[in-house]
Amino acid sequence: MTAAPQEPDNDACYRALLARDARFDGCFFTGVSSTGIYCRPVCRARTPRRDNCHFFTLAAQAERAGFRPCLLCRPELAPGRLNLVPGAAPWSAHDAAGILAVQAAQLLDATPLAGSTRTGMTQLAQRLGVSDRHLRRIFEAQLGVSPLQYLQTRRLLCAKQLLTDTTLPVPDVARLSGFGSQRRFHAAFSSHYGLNPSGLRRGNAVVPTKPGLLLRLAYRPPYDATAMLAFFSQRQLDGVEAVTGDAATPALARTVTLSQAGLHLNGWVQAQFEPNRARLNLWVSESLQPLLPLLLAKVRAWLDLDADPQAINAQLHAHFPMGDGLRLPGTLNGFELAVRAVLGQQISVAAARTLANRLVAQWGEPLTTPVMGLNRLFPSPEALAQATGDALGALGLTRQKQVAIQGIAQLLQSGQLRLEPGADVAATMASLRDLPGVGDWTAQYIAMRALSWPDALPASDVALHRALGLQGQTRAAQATLALAQAWQPWRSYGVVRAWASLQPATHAAPTP
Repeated sequence: MTAAPQEPDNDACYRALLARDARFDGCFFTGVSSTGIYCRPVCRARTPRRDNCHFFTLAAQAERAGFRPCLLCRPELAPGRLNLVPGAAPWSAHDAAGILAVQAAQLLDATPLAGSTRTGMTQLAQRLGVSDRHLRRIFEAQLGVSPLQYLQTRRLLCAKQLLTDTTLPVPDVARLSGFGSQRRFHAAFSSHYGLNPSGLRRGNAVVPTKPGLLLRLAYRPPYDATAMLAFFSQRQLDGVEAVTGDAATPALARTVTLSQAGLHLNGWVQAQFEPNRARLNLWVSESLQPLLPLLLAKVRAWLDLDADPQAINAQLHAHFPMGDGLRLPGTLNGFELAVRAVLGQQISVAAARTLANRLVAQWGEPLTTPVMGLNRLFPSPEALAQATGDALGALGLTRQKQVAIQGIAQLLQSGQLRLEPGADVAATMASLRDLPGVGDWTAQYIAMRALSWPDALPASDVALHRALGLQGQTRAAQATLALAQAWQPWRSYGVVRAWASLQPATHAAPTP
């Protein structure tokens, strides 16, 4: 028998609503029967009466029940539900239906909005190894909405954010949000939200204060932004990345290359944290406008904005009591992360950074940006795949690292490898391990940061051994695997917390 959809604890939800507790942002939504709208727990509007509140775990559930998104708290800004990892509460490791539904939802979140809905559902079912009909039945039984309703809500909320935060023409908003035509977009938007797209934009004029588009994204506290930026600062590449700001307004900027459906764009982003509002202000170059939904999804993974600290800390706090605000550093460029992982084999973080800077200086394309210190792109897979062994060797790369980097570049070019959230983790790691010069440490590190896989474990990492008190032991990797069983399914976060317990100079020192 299929389990019923997970229901929120209504009394607990109302207490969180009264407190406007940001820790629950995105974990549930409140539909208010007296107004017909649904809100985030952090909404600053007057708190409704308890008997007027209906609670939903997903925005799609609220919209299916006939509620419209609040224009004040903007549900489209809420953190996602990537904390729903198979094996974590509320689904056990033996709940096959729950695991299937969660995996399908996560793949829908990672799927580009544009494209045929029918084809996308068929491909989703094939990837999960089930029929379309079985997927629809399990998805609706577990999550309370169909896959199409889930995707439709995602598209509409994306459109709502673009209409509110940008000056993009409505036809462009429709296309970027995944609607096949402007007519269908207007019909869906009007029927769900009770107003036309232009009416929503009226009164929400965007007033830019600096170059680029300004978009906003939310996250759940606690979030140690200082630690996250320290991690990136230690590894930043000249011209590609720049950590700026101060403890009150930490910020991070970098150059970006985006590709989707034959479209290739270059530009820059600058992210500034607002810790007191649990919000991220994101400035984006106008050159990246045609792929904004893709970029927003990548930024959320890059800075791990969708993590649920409560679920993670419930598993890891006893092991790492000082790490409750630490997040998993991701990447905006999976190929760059893979190259840097290979470069870091058997050398320190500082030495790996030196090698990466040489690659950027040699093959990184120049880019003009308004952000001080940003002026180059990381080399493309095509550039490094065509580089000669002599040229790579002259920069200090061993033959083994040359072969590994070019092997990864060639797999990416051919489409046999995807290094981004939503990729098949097991298949990706198997493809990486098959390459000469790529071992388990490198594959696990890439899965952890490029694929945003929360349960990766580079068990042979020397810094991890040092943090766990296993350095010098004959079977340190096996002992690490045994100790980390208690961290599942959040071993990647356990690794980050273990690294953070060391001195900054030895954080995450790569090892073979």
